[in-house]
Amino acid sequence: MTTQYVPKIVVIGGGTGLPVLLRGLKKYPVDITAIVTVADDGGSSGRLRTELEIPPPGDIRNVIAALSEAEPLIIDMFQHRFNTSNELSGHSLGNLIIAALTSITGDFVQAVKEMSRVLNVHGKVLPAANQSVVLHAEMTDGSFVSGESKIPSLRKEIKRVFLTPEIIKPLPETIQSIREADMIVIGPGSLYTSILPNLLVPGLGEEVCNAKARKVYICNLMTQPGETTGFTASRHVKALYEHMDCSFVDTILVNNEEIPPDLQHRYEKEMAIPVYFDVDQLIALGMEVVQDKIVTIEKGYIRHDTETVANILYSLLGSNLSRVAST
Repeated sequence: MTTQYVPKIVVIGGGTGLPVLLRGLKKYPVDITAIVTVADDGGSSGRLRTELEIPPPGDIRNVIAALSEAEPLIIDMFQHRFNTSNELSGHSLGNLIIAALTSITGDFVQAVKEMSRVLNVHGKVLPAANQSVVLHAEMTDGSFVSGESKIPSLRKEIKRVFLTPEIIKPLPETIQSIREADMIVIGPGSLYTSILPNLLVPGLGEEVCNAKARKVYICNLMTQPGETTGFTASRHVKALYEHMDCSFVDTILVNNEEIPPDLQHRYEKEMAIPVYFDVDQLIALGMEVVQDKIVTIEKGYIRHDTETVANILYSLLGSNLSRVAST
């Protein structure tokens, strides 16, 4: 008996960009594995990380919510953030539940798996490592700063980022998923504080470099103050290559729709401007450049259009969709 082959997609990132992409991608007949950063040290996640000595649950929580097929009310409850005058203030219920499950099971990864099962997650959610990591940055002026949340606040130019402790082990499941993937999607997300903290986990980045899968980078739509100020699309890619010491992106997805002037003006006040997609430079780096109108506006903020981006990614799978597996 033969069955239709289901393409395997690995998506690597964190922050707000990853859940946006996954909400659209889960509607397609694909096997999704989301690899999520564990470098967050701010807000509720940072507090739980410090007080309970567990990996930060926030980015994981958002990805679980994005991939969940549970009732909307259940997801709203999972994502609910307390606004009180006591120690609950600022915590989301989902973060607390993941922390509780970690205590019950004795293992953060197992807690994530149990939470994914309870919320009927479409695919797999895996932390980049089963431990907290600390993200550090060396600035071009020679100064250093530690902590993912502190790096952008300095508003200095970043030379490189790196992780501690010295020994960090990727999950065997993460490595296996990368090796079996038909497509690996990097981003969207903050270049230095959401994407690179995953790729810098020893062994994980090397597996991405060596993977036979098609590797697609979804470039950010806007520059980020204190992180990618003045960056073109090709400079984003070069930063990835410099940290990985390899050229691994096959395809880059860029926006070719103008950002509304009124929104540009508002973002300029925050020292952010649209990323300039220097197509000639991207082609010179050996990449296929896919251009489309991938912008949407949500509550006054510029976001990737999840439906359009997911459709493009699915179409890029190409001939892989016709493969079949015998059982």
